[in-house]
Amino acid sequence: MRELLVLMSLFCALSACAADSIKTVRRLRVEDYPDLPSGVAAVLHSRHCTIPQPNKDGPARNVIPGEFFRRGQKGWAVLCSTGGKSSILVFRTNDDRSPDEIAESPDNHFLIDTPQGGTVYSREISAVDREFILRHYHAYGGPKPPPIDHNGIDDAFLEKASITWYWHNRGWMQLQGAD
Repeated sequence: MRELLVLMSLFCALSACAADSIKTVRRLRVEDYPDLPSGVAAVLHSRHCTIPQPNKDGPARNVIPGEFFRRGQKGWAVLCSTGGKSSILVFRTNDDRSPDEIAESPDNHFLIDTPQGGTVYSREISAVDREFILRHYHAYGGPKPPPIDHNGIDDAFLEKASITWYWHNRGWMQLQGAD
């Protein structure tokens, strides 16, 4: 019984520490992205999204424009955090009210300790092109990419690895990112 109490108190302490770390993550509001189209912003507001940042200061990240579904069709991808989890919302157009939702993961899976004793969030998305996708495929292997004619979304655990999400045949496929 004593061991169980020790384990429970350790678990509670670790949970409290993780909760405190999540609170220290820099999160931006939708309003912090003035170039975001009003239709996309409305969906983000309705889902109560904040946008976690992989830096304590500096430029806003994790909201990216791109041609994610087909060449010539400009859309957006946003790393939306709500309820302790983040997922990538991918909008086909500026007025898309039903974005695709991919790559959901608990926010605390992307927390790393810094040498200075702090904790930072280390997930970042970026739009990538054909050259990036093919370069990583040739360097690291992984699934053979289909013909690349629009952008993919690189979903990175900074300084560790990434996955590239690519829309093909009416679905999202995972391609090799950085290793």
